[in-house]
Amino acid sequence: MGKWLVLAVGIALLGLINYTIHSRETLRQEGRIVLLELAPVDPRSLMQGDYVALRFQVAEALRREAGEMEQPDGLLVLQLDEQQQGRFLRLDDGRPLARDEVRLRYRIRAGQVKLATNAFFFQEGQGRHYEQARYGEFRVAGDGDALLTGLRGADFSPLGVPSQ
Repeated sequence: MGKWLVLAVGIALLGLINYTIHSRETLRQEGRIVLLELAPVDPRSLMQGDYVALRFQVAEALRREAGEMEQPDGLLVLQLDEQQQGRFLRLDDGRPLARDEVRLRYRIRAGQVKLATNAFFFQEGQGRHYEQARYGEFRVAGDGDALLTGLRGADFSPLGVPSQ
């Protein structure tokens, strides 16, 4: 009996892990591209390798516009321009979105607004490729779930190690 229970739990865990991987890959491939203006803050971490800690202008706008929010988690609505750059429009109130709008999930932790992630990790020694970062590139699902997929420069071009 005990072996079957362990086997069943193991299979359930593998199924959950595979579902999570599949949903993230689907988001990466099919999510809507949204660029968020950023301000890098602490560019290195000796304990975790090289990374850029990120703070997004949208988070600052949300804090200014919304003030004290009753719920620590929710959705905001971004308006996208022709370059797919998102600007804070309003908190989501359930209204249908216009063609140039997208929902984005946010969390408030320790008084800080978090959007998907607060760091972008890269291979050790590759920091020079990301020094000019001005935008975070996200893939966003219809439900507001987001995945940071890269960084872009002031001219909206992707940054990173050149392909071989």
